[in-house]
Amino acid sequence: MEGIKQKLKRGDTVFGTFLSLGNPITTEMIAQAGFDWVVIDLEHGLGDEQAALHQILSIKNSGTTAIVRVESHQKQRIHRVLDFGAGGIMCPRIDTAEDATLAIRAMRYPPAGIRGVAKMIPAAGYGADFDAYQRITEHDLLGIIQIETVNSLQHLDTIAAVEGVDVLFIGPSDLSMSLGIFGQTDHPVFIDALKAIITAAKKAGKHTGILIADSAEVQKYAELGIRCIACGTEAGFLMKGARSTLSNLRQSIATL
Repeated sequence: MEGIKQKLKRGDTVFGTFLSLGNPITTEMIAQAGFDWVVIDLEHGLGDEQAALHQILSIKNSGTTAIVRVESHQKQRIHRVLDFGAGGIMCPRIDTAEDATLAIRAMRYPPAGIRGVAKMIPAAGYGADFDAYQRITEHDLLGIIQIETVNSLQHLDTIAAVEGVDVLFIGPSDLSMSLGIFGQTDHPVFIDALKAIITAAKKAGKHTGILIADSAEVQKYAELGIRCIACGTEAGFLMKGARSTLSNLRQSIATL
């Protein structure tokens, strides 16, 4: 099965969404909708690691890549969800190349990294496919580093240059907050930061990603060269659909 890394290398735009409810049923529904990838959010989402396990298993054979956003780049947080079968890791609030290196090393087995070895894990078929899984981890696991702070903007080139970093992912809310222009993603200061991130990624042969709130924004960011685009959350889809349905119901009654 072709992975996200292969699609990005080919120049495809890959679409994802964030999962904040910690629910395997809604996770499966999102995968069936056809998203290329999802982010199981353990930083701000409602689920814990046990919920993440069930979410990952629920879409194992769907063609949708399960990426987990961990709370930090500590190795315990990273290798645990990789053992569950996550296809990639998103690390928030990475400020320096040293932070990025720790995150990537936690994703890799020795000698390239510091990930602990266990064979009886879901990712390796509970021991049946560990050798194959080890080879996969060397080539297919997606390393996503979030750029969310002024400090990270000052270290873009060295962060992007870290081997194993595949995507510099822009967190618009945190980044705009750090820049003192919260929510103003059309502000010149934010646009300059955005372009600097894209330039650093391109220079290092890496990709850029972003979370957008509205699908109407996709063309703007795609034209800038961003190819890893997440839109909304499953909780947001549910709320939007529920509100729209209720509004339509009330409008229909009002015309009687």
